[in-house]
Amino acid sequence: MNKLIYLYGLIPSKEAEQSEVPSFKGFDQVHDGRTEQFGRVTAVISELNPEEYSEEQIKEKVNEMEWLHEKAFHHHEMLMMLEKEYTLIPTKFCTIYSSLDSLKETVTQYENRMLDLFESLKGKEEWNVKIFSDDKQLRQSYGENNPTVMAKKEEIAQLPPGRQYFEKRKLDQLVDREMELEKNRLCEKIHEDLLPFSADSTVKKTWSQDVTGRDEQMCWNSVYLLPQEKIPAFKEMLQKTAEEFAEYGWKIEPTGPWPSYHFASLTAGEEIKNGSAPAN
Repeated sequence: MNKLIYLYGLIPSKEAEQSEVPSFKGFDQVHDGRTEQFGRVTAVISELNPEEYSEEQIKEKVNEMEWLHEKAFHHHEMLMMLEKEYTLIPTKFCTIYSSLDSLKETVTQYENRMLDLFESLKGKEEWNVKIFSDDKQLRQSYGENNPTVMAKKEEIAQLPPGRQYFEKRKLDQLVDREMELEKNRLCEKIHEDLLPFSADSTVKKTWSQDVTGRDEQMCWNSVYLLPQEKIPAFKEMLQKTAEEFAEYGWKIEPTGPWPSYHFASLTAGEEIKNGSAPAN
């Protein structure tokens, strides 16, 4: 029976020839990983026993947290290693082909797309920017400085005491509404300021506090494909912005470089997709 093929990612054959991929243990930590050249595209792979890594078994294993953490970490560490040395098209966690011929068929079918991706990714890095807000601190700031809120406070102060109670409750709602509008405006402004540094970008969903485990609220989450020569200026601008707004309750957190998960989209043939790239 043919071995299954676990695919980590794809690199240009020219780069693989110039610098050999270091030896490594494969996904199952039994088989040695290796490269397989298909013309101008080289795949970084490892073999798996079909008795242990069938589609049904993988679906069961991804529900085992210890196994999932160990294997996802291995996959990510492999991609981080490859990203440092090669122009990389990373594949999703648990991308498995039924055979080497199946992988070859996919690479042959999408070779031109892969070569285009290599060209667009070369010399670039993916960076993630998350923006968090301390809503308690922000609410106090907007309650004291927002013109709309200040005008409403003055209006309430002129009312009889009985009406002031009900209007103050409306005031709290107004502060929350103005704060949300300002949060959106500021995040979009920062994003617009970062676009000139990037060759491509995308805005992602924000995470809830249950996911982040933080007291602050995540109000922005975006990724940028940055030419390496623009990264210092990108980071400098973010640092200045973070320092400027820190006293108002903002935290701006860039991370990277990451494998180009968000800018190397590639439709593949016989993939078993039982997970996803580490979430930025």
